[in-house]
Amino acid sequence: AMDGAPPPTSPTGLSAYVAVSQLLGLTLLATTGAWLGRYRGGVAWHSPLQFNAHPLCMVLGMVFLQGDALLVYRVFRNEAKRSTKALHALLHGLALVIALVGIIAVFESHRTKGIPDMYSLHSWCGMATFVLYLLQWFLGCGFFLFPGASFSLRGCYKPQHIFFGITLFILSITSCLLGITEMLLFKISDSYSHFVPEGILANTLGVLLVAFGLVVTYVLTREEWKRPPLAEELALSMDFKTLTEGESPGG
Repeated sequence: AMDGAPPPTSPTGLSAYVAVSQLLGLTLLATTGAWLGRYRGGVAWHSPLQFNAHPLCMVLGMVFLQGDALLVYRVFRNEAKRSTKALHALLHGLALVIALVGIIAVFESHRTKGIPDMYSLHSWCGMATFVLYLLQWFLGCGFFLFPGASFSLRGCYKPQHIFFGITLFILSITSCLLGITEMLLFKISDSYSHFVPEGILANTLGVLLVAFGLVVTYVLTREEWKRPPLAEELALSMDFKTLTEGESPGG
């Protein structure tokens, strides 16, 4: 700092939990790849293996990247709010694109193999989560990233945005767990109950998904770990309120 003050630091414990979340996230991605590569033949687009792009994309997009997007405001505590918002929106947008690729993969694979679509609980929950996630992203960009919404309107919507952000993250993990179970029952229903290696690996992936979700949710819900507003952000907020609502900050 210019006045000789020590640089701001993260709250005690935050860095450790964020590091654990990233370790879990990378491990669950590696476990997904190991399961698909070792037991399901790998991933290829124009082939019978096209379906395998679906679980890989959903775990990467709807779980790992979505979780990291939610953690942005905890990790980047002292950077400009505008930059943090942009990164938050960018990670969510990237998660949506990757998830869309996964959805296209499963529909094309079903069409090629003559399998019906959208009949299972997994497909219902998964599609509902994706559609709501897309809506959440558009609303978030409209309210917070682009100018236009008034200060009071932003204030009213912010609690809903935070609640549904965490809710959709939990729903994404739930949908993945349903998908893992469905895939195992389709592929190894005769041997699943005998603790075969593929079943154990897939169950381990499910446990990792739950662990990642718990750690991320814990970080998000610790009140003292929330990103404090910087002094210049408070001034800008008051200026924005004045401009959009036509009243003085002290009014």
